[in-house]
Amino acid sequence: MEAIDRLLHYIEVKTPSDEGNDTECPSSRDEFELANLLADELRGMGVKDVAVDEKCFVYAKLPATEGLEGARKLGLIAHMDTVSQFCDGTITPVLHKNYDGCDLALGTSGRTLTVHDFPRLAELKGRTLLTSDGTTILGVDDKAGIAEIMTALERIIASGAPHGPLRVAFTPDEEIGTGVDNFDVERFDADVAYTLDGDAEGEIQYQNFNACEADFEVRGVSVHPGSAKGIMVNAMQLCCDINNMLPGLEAPRYTEGYEGFYHLLEIHGDECAGGMSYIVRDFDAASFECRKQTLRHIAKVLNERWGEGTVTLTIKDEYQNMVSVIEGCMYTIDNAKTACERAGVTPSVTPIRGGTDGCQLSFRGLPCPNLGTGGEGYHGPYEHATVEGIDAATRVVVELVGVYATA
Repeated sequence: MEAIDRLLHYIEVKTPSDEGNDTECPSSRDEFELANLLADELRGMGVKDVAVDEKCFVYAKLPATEGLEGARKLGLIAHMDTVSQFCDGTITPVLHKNYDGCDLALGTSGRTLTVHDFPRLAELKGRTLLTSDGTTILGVDDKAGIAEIMTALERIIASGAPHGPLRVAFTPDEEIGTGVDNFDVERFDADVAYTLDGDAEGEIQYQNFNACEADFEVRGVSVHPGSAKGIMVNAMQLCCDINNMLPGLEAPRYTEGYEGFYHLLEIHGDECAGGMSYIVRDFDAASFECRKQTLRHIAKVLNERWGEGTVTLTIKDEYQNMVSVIEGCMYTIDNAKTACERAGVTPSVTPIRGGTDGCQLSFRGLPCPNLGTGGEGYHGPYEHATVEGIDAATRVVVELVGVYATA
């Protein structure tokens, strides 16, 4: 079975995680449908040690071929959930054969996938491009990673290729950052692992954002506007003031590479009370702390101006830059580069402008860089991939297993 066929099958199973449910795992019971499907498929390949636990994690182990029992235990990880945005309707994947590298109308949605917004599209000319119909996400993030791991395993088993001990895990709730809290590292029993959760094929990533969530709650003073002079404190106006106090060019639209940002996710309320939520990102730990201090200073200044308790700020750390872990085991990056070269794919070491399950797992003793899957434009209706890119990422996984068999 080809990776694209698997991907199209997995896309049919909608698995949005629930941002409003950060206490249960999985946050959405729909994720179990895909977990059980994958477990059955693994067993059908001949993998005997397969389980789906009560938290919706799929764990599988493939013993080493004879003579390689002492090789490093290699883990492969991808997540089953998708974002919840643009996930209400039926997901309709569309294959565009011999794509011309130009702007592409997405069905009758009124949306157009443009080269201006996604410059790499021009490089995909001649490939078979996969998109949604423009009304929903596609689900490539991260079902492409799952399809590539499954297809690579099938090829390795069928060919009898020599390999060391292999470990596979498919995780829930990566998109809301809570699932990996329940990952059983001891049960997984790997020496090193890779998440397949990146963009273009050939990507190798071990530097990610330091991340936190920042929530402001604002208490206003409400009174009839006709007699409000010197009395009214409009909570919504203070929310606007908070946002205006932040550097306007340090938002996602204006940042790239190793540049961090403040990203306003939500604003709510009325003149009486309101609030706003941000995510804050930076690669450098010292700069990250400065960003958090800026938020604290804003809350302090507004409370001094309008009275203590007017503004309450809550900062919740989410994950750290795993570079400090991976720098101690750079063989993981060298091996990934070798796998790409053997697969005929140009390796590209780039920073992750986001996070993966591997970020947290690295700090729990399991070094876990990230690899590209051949997809781009994640978390919205412009998500896309190519059949050729997915095939290339699958070859990289096969070759990676081979590298670890001889390393």
